[in-house]
Amino acid sequence: MIRLQNIHKSYITGTNKLHVLKGIDLHIKEGELLSIMGSSGSGKSTLLNILGLLDNHDDGVYVLNNEEIKSMSETKAAKLRNNLLGFVFQSFNLISFKNAMENVALPLYYQKVSRKKRNKLALEYLDKMGLKEWAHHMPNELSGGQKQRVAIARAMITQPKIILADEPTGALDSTTSIEVMDLLKEINQSGITVIIVTHENDIAHMTDRIINLKDGIIESIIDNNQINNTESVKIPIQE
Repeated sequence: MIRLQNIHKSYITGTNKLHVLKGIDLHIKEGELLSIMGSSGSGKSTLLNILGLLDNHDDGVYVLNNEEIKSMSETKAAKLRNNLLGFVFQSFNLISFKNAMENVALPLYYQKVSRKKRNKLALEYLDKMGLKEWAHHMPNELSGGQKQRVAIARAMITQPKIILADEPTGALDSTTSIEVMDLLKEINQSGITVIIVTHENDIAHMTDRIINLKDGIIESIIDNNQINNTESVKIPIQE
């Protein structure tokens, strides 16, 4: 589904060049539930932006769904995002002046789906999230957990192959965080690849693999499916 080979990314800040990603090699299988961890400045947000076609890599090879991703126009990147990817954010990114149904339906507007059809589908996805009765409520009338479920419904409505979730539980209490993770795991069990950036160990350990980033490289990979004396196996990365 996703293959990264020797991915590099730098940013120019004034007269300085900041080398953020320093040769990332990673293969993500179709249907995998994976988390990316790392301290501030480790490169995890940059990596997620590249995976989500929100930014271009400088060097290396990125293959997404059997298509090599190179520098591309925003129009082509937007088309690929709309066809393949769904996004979930820590801050929910709901439009304050649109109700829950309208927020969920928004991606279909950009796909030129008729208003009647997109609202019908939005109601169906809200129903799947247990929020159909909240369809006409505004974001400020919803709890944090409800907002995130609306955001997940919005990500799902285009039937993406991959969900990219950036700190999806970061603004939630522990109980609601588990509920959101259970929902993401259920989505993953339907065959959708789910990639989560998180700083929370308990959330990361609910995924199949944990990719630990440090200073722009993959420091280690923890395979949570390989159990040895009830402990996860930590796979060091050879430099």
